Amino acid sequence: MTSDIRAMSGESVHAGPRKTGVIILGGGMPKHHICNANMMRNGADFAVFINTAQEFDGSDSGAHPDEAVSWGKIRGSAKTVKVHCDATIAFPLLVAETFASRRGGTC
Repeated sequence: MTSDIRAMSGESVHAGPRKTGVIILGGGMPKHHICNANMMRNGADFAVFINTAQEFDGSDSGAHPDEAVSWGKIRGSAKTVKVHCDATIAFPLLVAETFASRRGGTC
C-alpha cells in the first residue's frame, strides 16, 4: 500500500502544468489518499465523487467536494460534482456516455 501511495503522489506532483482530475468510486481510504496526492500540487482541477454515503455522519466517504476544496485537495476553481448513486450503476453510464459522445453516437 505504501508503494501505491508513493506512486499516486509522484504522478500528481510530476503532472506539472497539466491538469489533474479524480473520479472517486465509493470512498474510504482510497478516496482519502487520491485526494491527498493532489493536495501536493495545490489540488485537482476536476473531481467526480460517486457514492451513496451521506455527509451527516462525518465520514470521509460522505464528504462533499467542497470539503476537499477547504483542505486544498481540490482547487477552488475546479469543476466538481458528487453523484448520489451506487457506483455500479452510475460509472458504467458515465463511461458509456463519454465514449459514445467521442464516437458521435448515443447510448
